[in-house]
Amino acid sequence: MNISAETKQGSHQSYLTLRLADERFAVNVLKVIEILEIPRITAVPKSPNHLIGVINLRGNVLPVIDSRIKFGMEKTQQTVDTCIVVMNQEIEGEETVLGAMVDAVDEVLDIFDDQIKISPNMGKQYNPEFIEGIAKVNDDFVMILNIGKVFSADEATTLKTVKKE
Repeated sequence: MNISAETKQGSHQSYLTLRLADERFAVNVLKVIEILEIPRITAVPKSPNHLIGVINLRGNVLPVIDSRIKFGMEKTQQTVDTCIVVMNQEIEGEETVLGAMVDAVDEVLDIFDDQIKISPNMGKQYNPEFIEGIAKVNDDFVMILNIGKVFSADEATTLKTVKKE
């Protein structure tokens, strides 16, 4: 049972929850443009390991990253639930649109600010800059992604170069 805005007071934001392996992550819905089934992906030679290629999105070149590789997990094995989350994010002060391949998307949740706790030391499994905080929703923990930190300035430059080629 989700906590609704009517039953709890305070500021909240909506998040799209997604799965990578057995982990549950969330990204602010304001960053999400759309969710796509996996189309044909064109590989880009000499690109970083996590950049699996580009797709044609309504006449625009969209770089697609494998989120599992980016987070230090094994490569995504595509299933019927695998999809691409198209996001608009600010990297180094510039808006960038990219696709992130994920194992599955779950739902949109309203998470209240007081539910989000500062991320404890996640060890070496995840870069702590990637995680904005952790929220307990029902009996599950959800890691809130700081999507602007997931990609560095170098990666933003690589993504722009790929789009131009």
